[in-house]
Amino acid sequence: MPPTPDSIRTPADRLFPKPQRWLKGWFWLLLSLSALPLQAQVSDAKVEALVEALRLSAPPQKPDSGLYSDWQIKPDNIKRWSMPCLQRDVTPEQLAADSEAARRMVACVMGGVLRDQFAASQQNEIIAVQRAAAWWLTGEPDHYRDDGASPYTLKVLEAYLRFF
Repeated sequence: MPPTPDSIRTPADRLFPKPQRWLKGWFWLLLSLSALPLQAQVSDAKVEALVEALRLSAPPQKPDSGLYSDWQIKPDNIKRWSMPCLQRDVTPEQLAADSEAARRMVACVMGGVLRDQFAASQQNEIIAVQRAAAWWLTGEPDHYRDDGASPYTLKVLEAYLRFF
């Protein structure tokens, strides 16, 4: 005789005795939803706002700083990011002279960073922006509350929030 639905026991049956069997369906639904990848909902407008906030929050340029463009980018990063983001190699001097290319490159890099930090912060946009700013400054998003990074990450957040 084939088993009947009442005779089939699942792990949920052990968790929910007969009076709470109605919870079993919810249990399996929630369990299956938790296995789905979380998609960060970060629009292009939010990425652009972060890019502009990073530009506005950059310290004043010093001729001997070794950093380039309005975003104060390190030469090694320009070398690493220009081909994947601009589909061509760009020298630091070329990037400094082309603010639109610099903006596109920063948006290319920071779009992924902001999406990652949105997921890492459980979809908390305020924390995600600060974590992304800390990544931009230090390479470590977890440092957004550290004494050295916190004033900068808050300045970026303040500039970012002006766009919304």
